[in-house]
Amino acid sequence: MGSEGERGETQGLGKGAPSADDGKATDAHVGQRLRQRRWMLGLTQQQVGERVGIKFQQVQKYETGQNRISASRLWDLSRSLEVPVGYFYEGLGPTPSEQPLDVTGPAADPMGDRESIELVRAYYAIPEEPRRRLFELTKAMSDAAAGQGADGAARSFDAATETAEGPARALRLEAG
Repeated sequence: MGSEGERGETQGLGKGAPSADDGKATDAHVGQRLRQRRWMLGLTQQQVGERVGIKFQQVQKYETGQNRISASRLWDLSRSLEVPVGYFYEGLGPTPSEQPLDVTGPAADPMGDRESIELVRAYYAIPEEPRRRLFELTKAMSDAAAGQGADGAARSFDAATETAEGPARALRLEAG
């Protein structure tokens, strides 16, 4: 009854009590979102560290999930990276038990890959008309790769080059 009963009831609920994953999956997810935002802004770990007053090694540890980001540090990071604090938790899910977290790379989140982010940044640096044609060409290539055949890909490609002038009009997607 006395202290043994009370200890038994509260054991595992104190400050050092382990959760299902000790928060490691959450820390990794928040770190991944930090890395994604840094890449999207084209910043180095050093630059992010300077913005919030920490060393780049600490940013690196946050990004890998090795170190947990405190609430006040997360606030500083969100302000310096110009996103709401909630940005870091997007895609996490209601609870780990309801939605297991997979932070294993681009398959889990296509924008989690640095190459994808650089591709998007480069894409939007292209003027509007050529960018639209590039988009249509990419869709045509994707259709062909997805097994929709050369006819579907050729139609998408023709739509992309319909307004093109000069040598670009001569380009045609050849069926393999």
